[in-house]
Amino acid sequence: MASAYTPGLTVSGDIVVKRVRRLPIKGEVLVKLGEKVGPQQVVAQAMLPGVLQTMKIADKLGIEPQDIPTLLKVKVGDPVTKDMLIAEGKKLFGFFKAPTVTSDFTGTLESISDVTGNLLIREPSIPVDIKAYIQGQVAEIMPEEGVIVETRCAMIQGIFGVGGERVGVIRIAVSDPTKILDASDILDSDAGKILIGGSGMTYEAIVKGSQVGITGIVAGGLKDSDLTKFLGFDIGVAITGQEQINLTLMVTEGFGYLGMAQRTFALFKTLEGQTASINGATQIRAGVIRPEIIAPIAADVKQAVQSHESFELKIGTPIRVIREPYFGKLGAVTDLPAQLVVLDSGTEVRVLRAKLSDGEDVTVPRANVEIIASN
Repeated sequence: MASAYTPGLTVSGDIVVKRVRRLPIKGEVLVKLGEKVGPQQVVAQAMLPGVLQTMKIADKLGIEPQDIPTLLKVKVGDPVTKDMLIAEGKKLFGFFKAPTVTSDFTGTLESISDVTGNLLIREPSIPVDIKAYIQGQVAEIMPEEGVIVETRCAMIQGIFGVGGERVGVIRIAVSDPTKILDASDILDSDAGKILIGGSGMTYEAIVKGSQVGITGIVAGGLKDSDLTKFLGFDIGVAITGQEQINLTLMVTEGFGYLGMAQRTFALFKTLEGQTASINGATQIRAGVIRPEIIAPIAADVKQAVQSHESFELKIGTPIRVIREPYFGKLGAVTDLPAQLVVLDSGTEVRVLRAKLSDGEDVTVPRANVEIIASN
């Protein structure tokens, strides 16, 4: 029978990665090819058009729309500021005070309608900045769109995370990979740091970390009930990273309290004190995105010998399920049937049978699992 292969999470002390930094709309690239950039450096910028606001001038002055141009103090293209006088009516009978209209908005007068009697004021453009995210070098320029940044680094991927891109200094906050990170492990001096826990992080630790101002927490596992309690809503597993929180969370093993792989914890220990980039964005459907930590390596450090682990599925291979209904559960392969199986959707796929860590025997599509690297 032909061999079957499936991906695993990247845990490498020396790897070259590239990250695409693309604007949502066309704009301006601010760096040059080959330029060295820092994680917080803005590499491209675009200007989103400001909101178009309407002012009903004719109604405010009690006049016919076609009479507006003769009473305006500004013309199309002029800048206006809030509370600025923009129109003045005529005195009534020569002695009543003329009615006036001041601007409700700051921006630019974009148009005047002699049909509706309205003015359209465009508020100031909103700058959209794209930062490098990682420390590295500009490897490619995408004119008017962005850049690709390349770096040689240590990289650890997780199975799940929340929160966006941030930068902090790594600190190992527990003594070993089996210890749960609690609030007592977090110091007031941890502001701006990425804390590395062991088998999990408690709800109290997450809250204190948020209050202290830490950048992120990484641990083996996390109770989904604690995550829901912290976020204030039940999060799905399709895509994350846009949550309105002030720190990033990442788990390397799954949901619940699960000891961090010894190899992963050992790598984090070598990175303690280094500045790293963290991103909790996760997508486990088409176009898989993994949460990650990236810590740059100095250019003068000798290239490490890379080990290439086999990701072949066979009987006994440790796996993690990455789709519902068994998302995050660990197990081992017990059988690899050769025949295709028809799913409820009508799709024919290859499956595997596995015994999960809780003793349950399950059958899942091979595409729904990943191999767990040995410690």
